[in-house]
Amino acid sequence: MRTAEAVLQPYADPTALLSALHHGHLDHGARNAILAALVRASQQDDRIADLALRMLLLALWPGLDAIRGRCLRRGVGSRDDIASELLARTTEQVRTLDLSRVNRIAATVLQNVERDLLRAARRETARQQSCPSLDPDWLEAPPSWAEQLRLRAELRRDLVALIGRDADLVLGVALDGASQIEMGMTFGLSEPAARKRYQRAVVALRQHHGPGGIGFHGSTTSTPMAMSGATSRVATG
Repeated sequence: MRTAEAVLQPYADPTALLSALHHGHLDHGARNAILAALVRASQQDDRIADLALRMLLLALWPGLDAIRGRCLRRGVGSRDDIASELLARTTEQVRTLDLSRVNRIAATVLQNVERDLLRAARRETARQQSCPSLDPDWLEAPPSWAEQLRLRAELRRDLVALIGRDADLVLGVALDGASQIEMGMTFGLSEPAARKRYQRAVVALRQHHGPGGIGFHGSTTSTPMAMSGATSRVATG
């Protein structure tokens, strides 16, 4: 990794790199350059990717810990649940981050992670309040966060095969509850461009799957009921 990224070469080991990021006197540009190098490495398909991801998680830890504290104070979930979701959502953000559209890597990742985590918590609260009379024995236990991350990755892979670069746009709207405008801002698109690309992706999915709707299996949402709602949002545009 140091060989491929010149900006990392001054640091002899991970401890030196993290010390520079957390306690050094780097300016914004230097910090961003280091984080960009780690993001690029984490997005590769080799053994270095996991190491780079761990380094990024440690580099972002002060911000992630602040998010964890705010979520605990808001009663978003248990300590274990919040920690697991922070790990899953940060991993996804890093692995899918488009560096050509981001100027402030740490701020962008942390803001997106906290936004998505709180949005998911609000959706879950609304879902529970909408069906208080259901017998808990009839409800399927939610998958672990690791399983949810795996299922989302599989779903994204299938979507990429069908609609290419618009897969993340569709996932953000259909599964994460973001609006087309919000997702457009994330990818640096104007409102008309975001709507056009989303609608074009929906048409492509309809044509592929026919009147029966989307045929993907697997979701990062907590229940089959939630997945059904997410896929119906895509099918109806």
